[in-house]
Amino acid sequence: MSETREAEVVDTFLALTDTLVHDFDALDMLTMLAERCIALLDVSAAGVILVDGQGRLSVAAASSERSRLLEVFAVAIDGGPCVDCVRTGEQQLCDDLTAADARHRWPHYAHGAVEAGFRATHALPMRLRDDVIGVLTLLHTRPHALSDIDARLGQALADAATIGLIHERAVRRAETVQEQLQGALNSRIVIEQAKGVLVAESHLRSRTAVDPEEAFALLRRHARSRGQRLTDLARSLVERTVDPSVVLDG
Repeated sequence: MSETREAEVVDTFLALTDTLVHDFDALDMLTMLAERCIALLDVSAAGVILVDGQGRLSVAAASSERSRLLEVFAVAIDGGPCVDCVRTGEQQLCDDLTAADARHRWPHYAHGAVEAGFRATHALPMRLRDDVIGVLTLLHTRPHALSDIDARLGQALADAATIGLIHERAVRRAETVQEQLQGALNSRIVIEQAKGVLVAESHLRSRTAVDPEEAFALLRRHARSRGQRLTDLARSLVERTVDPSVVLDG
């Protein structure tokens, strides 16, 4: 491992574990994890899927807000490596989604992922003791075998993120785990609504139109520049207590 990569790994773990001592935004942390995976693990895209209190899988964060990428994750929660990862608690590594065994095992997912431009997928469990509370999913645009080192590093990142999600009281009460997870999923809904507000406002005011991915980037930049929680800013936009033009104008 190069010195540069070692430094990036250290920085990432520090960022993940920093949530142990600060009031943190779970969605922002998970998005950061997905983004860092691209550089650290040489993947094309990454995302986090969480299990809610009823055992349902939902997309919580992604390295990009591109609709085609989000569609792949949406397909994944209906049947694919992520579902198997949650069920078994083990890594699900697929080097080539066009291979016969992958098409047989996950026909719907393999077809959807390949159609979206991805050829390999790796699902890493986010575990709390024996319970899988989510999945870190890695995608590649070409056939790609995840090395043993990268598989271990990816799992370590997933484990660190899990600790971040449940840092306050999960050890004492299992209910808190579900509250944290549901909170992250609820935050995702608010973020999507806020993105829609910004996209619509950019059209209404005849300014240069922004797409959902650009809207998300504007949200994060505005929140971080003011030391504000991403979900709090999004909720303010949805409730119209913050003028969308303030965010659009930077």
